[in-house]
Amino acid sequence: MPLWIATTLAAALLQTWRTALQQKLRGQLSVNAAGVVRYLYGVPVGMLLLGLYAAIFGLVPPPPSWGFLAFAAAGGLMQILGTNLLIMAFGARGFAVGTAYAKTEAVQGAILALILLNEQLSSLAWIGIAVGVCGVLYLSLAGKKLTPAELLRATLQPAALCGLGAGGFFALTSILVKSANLELSHPDPVLRALVTLVFTNILQTLMQGSWLAWREPEQLRAVFATWRSSAPVGALSACGSACWFSGFALAPVAMVRALGQTEIIFTLLFSRFYLKESLKRSEVAGSVIVVAGVVLVLLGR
Repeated sequence: MPLWIATTLAAALLQTWRTALQQKLRGQLSVNAAGVVRYLYGVPVGMLLLGLYAAIFGLVPPPPSWGFLAFAAAGGLMQILGTNLLIMAFGARGFAVGTAYAKTEAVQGAILALILLNEQLSSLAWIGIAVGVCGVLYLSLAGKKLTPAELLRATLQPAALCGLGAGGFFALTSILVKSANLELSHPDPVLRALVTLVFTNILQTLMQGSWLAWREPEQLRAVFATWRSSAPVGALSACGSACWFSGFALAPVAMVRALGQTEIIFTLLFSRFYLKESLKRSEVAGSVIVVAGVVLVLLGR
């Protein structure tokens, strides 16, 4: 199995696990505080991963350039904004539609990568991305019983617009993270990915942490007070991001984002085997569509 496929599948699984743990923080932390938790507690884990990788393979991490820092800061900011928009979509009416539209990040990422990075994909890969997104949209909206007219009206609601915006920011995050990676002068793409992870998490902690200290000082104290439940979230976030960043370094952004749609399948499996919830026929059908899209993407590779 190619390394980029293994790291992307691991990223999707770790992200699902992190999201499950992060549910416990609801009601304890604000939107921005929950974001700071991911980055603050992720920094030491990222440093540990970088140190272990460098020691095992006898490598010396490359020094950061100003161009690298600029791309890392921009990518970190895009991720913060995308996460906040996604949470805003959760809180608005029609949140199911908003969440579904956020999943268009695979298509948005493919288009942006073509324009900004000149990443070319085969026709089969494009079809696979479209099929996968359709499967994710079907899963996200299954059981909502929306008529075409209702879906069209929902598309114009704030939740849907927040979802589309979130997908766009996440797609931009992928592009900027890959650009930061390419700014580092070292032949090992995984080492570059881990360096990018550490610096991005540090910059995100400074950016969102400063905002928290200014606007929500009581929440900054809560970030440290909840360390027992917050630290595992940060650790999983760092491990998941290490896999995402490695995937972006090893393969085209669109391919990684398309394969990453398997996250929704991991969510269903978690629901079935961990929470002991039964799967609906529509969920099985949607999962088959997502898998079919992923297969087409991989064949198109």
